[in-house]
Amino acid sequence: MNDATTAARPDQRPGDRTQEIRHDFKAAEPRWQQAWEDRRCFAVPDVPPADAKKYYVLEMFPYPSGKIHMGHVRNYTLGDVVARYKRARGHLVMHPMGWDAFGLPAENAARERGIHPGKWTYDNIANMRAELKRMGLSIEWDREFATCDADYYGRQQKLFLDFYKAGLVERKESWVNWDPVDGTVLANEQVIDGRGWRSGALVEKKKLSQWFFSITRYAPDLLAALGTLDRWPERVKLMQANWIGRSEGARVRFRLAEPVEGRPDHPRARPEGPDQAGAPGIPSPSHSDGNGDPTEAHTEVEVFTTRPDTLFGMSFLAVAAEHPLAAAAAARNPAAAEFVAECRRMGTSEAAIEQAEKRGFDTGFRVAHPFLEGVTFPVWIANFVLMEYGTGAIFGCPGHDERDFEFASKYGLEIRPVVLPPGADPASFALDGKAYTDDGTIFNSGFLDGLDVPAAKRRVIDALEAKGQGTGVVNWRLRDWGVSRQRYWGCPIPFIHCEACGVVPVPDDQLPVKLPDDVDFSRPGNPLDHHPSWKHVACPSCGKPARRETDTCDTFVDSSWYFARFCSPRAADPVTKAAVDAWLPVDQYIGGIEHAILHLLYSRFFTRGMRDTGHLQLAEPFEGLFTQGMVQHESYKSADGRWLYPEEVEFTQANDGTRLAHLKADQSPVTIGRVEAMSKSKRNTVDPGAIIDRYGADTARWFILSDNPPERDMEWTEAGVAGAYRFTQRLYRLAASALPGLPPAGTTAEAAAGEARKLRQVTHRTIAAVTEALDSFAFNVAVARIHEFANAIAEAAEVPEMGAAKREALETIARLSSPMMPHLAEEVWSLLRPDEATLVAQLPWPEPDPALLRAETVTLAVQVLGKLRGTIEVAVGADEATIFALAEAEDNVQRAIAGKPIRKRIHVPGRVVNFVV
Repeated sequence: MNDATTAARPDQRPGDRTQEIRHDFKAAEPRWQQAWEDRRCFAVPDVPPADAKKYYVLEMFPYPSGKIHMGHVRNYTLGDVVARYKRARGHLVMHPMGWDAFGLPAENAARERGIHPGKWTYDNIANMRAELKRMGLSIEWDREFATCDADYYGRQQKLFLDFYKAGLVERKESWVNWDPVDGTVLANEQVIDGRGWRSGALVEKKKLSQWFFSITRYAPDLLAALGTLDRWPERVKLMQANWIGRSEGARVRFRLAEPVEGRPDHPRARPEGPDQAGAPGIPSPSHSDGNGDPTEAHTEVEVFTTRPDTLFGMSFLAVAAEHPLAAAAAARNPAAAEFVAECRRMGTSEAAIEQAEKRGFDTGFRVAHPFLEGVTFPVWIANFVLMEYGTGAIFGCPGHDERDFEFASKYGLEIRPVVLPPGADPASFALDGKAYTDDGTIFNSGFLDGLDVPAAKRRVIDALEAKGQGTGVVNWRLRDWGVSRQRYWGCPIPFIHCEACGVVPVPDDQLPVKLPDDVDFSRPGNPLDHHPSWKHVACPSCGKPARRETDTCDTFVDSSWYFARFCSPRAADPVTKAAVDAWLPVDQYIGGIEHAILHLLYSRFFTRGMRDTGHLQLAEPFEGLFTQGMVQHESYKSADGRWLYPEEVEFTQANDGTRLAHLKADQSPVTIGRVEAMSKSKRNTVDPGAIIDRYGADTARWFILSDNPPERDMEWTEAGVAGAYRFTQRLYRLAASALPGLPPAGTTAEAAAGEARKLRQVTHRTIAAVTEALDSFAFNVAVARIHEFANAIAEAAEVPEMGAAKREALETIARLSSPMMPHLAEEVWSLLRPDEATLVAQLPWPEPDPALLRAETVTLAVQVLGKLRGTIEVAVGADEATIFALAEAEDNVQRAIAGKPIRKRIHVPGRVVNFVV
């Protein structure tokens, strides 16, 4: 089990027999993985003992694409280091793994390859599980599940129904982002630059009845609670705060110059989200502005604005293409109808709207200004106004909003400044080709003149309320979460549609609503819609023929509560309350910054929903969050413009030292591109399986941890991996070559002196340094300290009394390296303690001896007339006479004094000695 193997090395030095000692990682790594599994080193109970120090480590679980990539290697290595370290520090550590397994890639594979999504998914899971196990992760695989398991999504359906009963689920008609290629609804966050995040197709607007989670109910709490997340990155909290988007302002009602008849096509009984006090579900006052009774004539238009102080700078009013006034304009004007249709082809994402050219259509309607008697302004349909934010209408103040400035400039509308920059002259101030968006003093604004911006906001809101034409409010950017998706491979939404009874929840005893296996992907659209039998059921209420809901859940639902299911993954209920109360929150959550908004925000919502439906008792799911950087690599392009994989390229060096790249196949020149995040599109990826085959899992783990602080991007280089591999071999050789000179296992080194004591000091200072580094996620620092420790062991003097100190050092370096290189640590430990039954994975973390951490000497600077002349090393606590004598005897100091009498001797303890001559 612990034999050192030998092999000739091309770089072996003549006569150096230690170079023959080789660590056979190919044999060792599977052996230790099996040992951990046999001893169930990583298993924990669903409900830990009351006196246990629990610690829940979780990395964001992967989508089963079929192969792990270097991003997985980095993510799961970081989590594994934390899990192994915390376990050694005496914590009961839960470290599970599962699969985010629903989604369009599986359904697309079914269409393209004629294979069932389930088979494609589970085959991929098997492949990825095997690859992850090769990494030596301390995962409790007994807790594994996939979100496409009926056992999992059936419990999710139960949660869905519980949320529905609690008023957290609503079915309503809504304009949605429609991906015409994938044939499904996309959340705003899934629309990137106006295109579907997976298909790349231009997203369209479409009106559908959808299921929504009422996340806006928790908007104030989701925002306020960010302040309690002390172990979250500040940038993630800021991103979430911006997405929730609390903004104070006013709702202003503009009276139409003439009533506008017509039935709007987008009635809204009230704006979504909390009212100004943050309370859910309180309707706004009804007004005949097109947001109330759809059969009334429109006499007012309501606008939400964060800048009511600029009302006197108004030059137009703009509405979204879905606004009732736009519908009224389209009904009477074909050109308006065409413009509305064009807007709907843009998609609803803010990114698409912001990047598009600002365009509009003058409806011919006009609105009266609330304070300027007899003054009216045109109403435009504008492609940059979102129906889902505020009221779907804005007033345009081009002088102080860049978007409004661009729009007004394009259409020749008035641009009137009403905020004066500090120090500017109101008589001569003019805008210089762009909007002025900074702070200042209000002018050109009647009763607001001379006020600063905050005072003007308060004053104008008071005036609007007095006139009955507005009110101060708080608005939220966050929208309710639309979870309906028109696809097969997802969690069925557990409702039934009955002509007599309406929408009826599926009874609990009929859960799970399982997906049918016999589906046809040859026809476009959702296979559940045209399945011959699956959707046809009896109504649970009246027994009449009815139809199942054929929409399935957004896959973000699946990942919004999986961390809770891991606590009791085989429970009959969604969770076992005793288990979640004991294990949650997750103590350390690890994943990419790309999930900073959606996944984390939805998980925070779900935890609150589960609390309010009695499934658990906390609000925040993740106490600590760490977002790791990307793994990067050079990119390479062939002479004909093709991206190349790194293994297709070889390198030479020109006479001037320039690094040159060539295609291995024909030696044609290759262009070396910049270092950037690994991606399939640019083929600058490295196969983790090939790295493990060639160098071993510990080498991959060590290099991943050594290059940069884990929150930063890191570059994967062949030279770096080879260097990590050399260190693994060196560490093994240090132990194997030292064996003959070591005393028996268990020999203490307490009485060491001289050189042996110095090595003991290095050992215990390294324990303290590595402990501090791992506590603070400075894994690269821990790696550096272990490198230095290995050097100290190798350089330790070969004296008779060194044996016990060297054994202690070698055993310690094995234990300190075990979170990072667990297989090698076990292998070295088994060399040093061949009769030891306990594995390193079961050992406690070494503790430093405080007596060996204290410095025994101190280095002092020695100055003559304030100028540095040398240094001396003195014992801690030495008296001043001894210190002055040693300082005077230093050669450079003697030369500087040159026999002159010393007038004054100055000693700053622990720092400096100065002689005045």
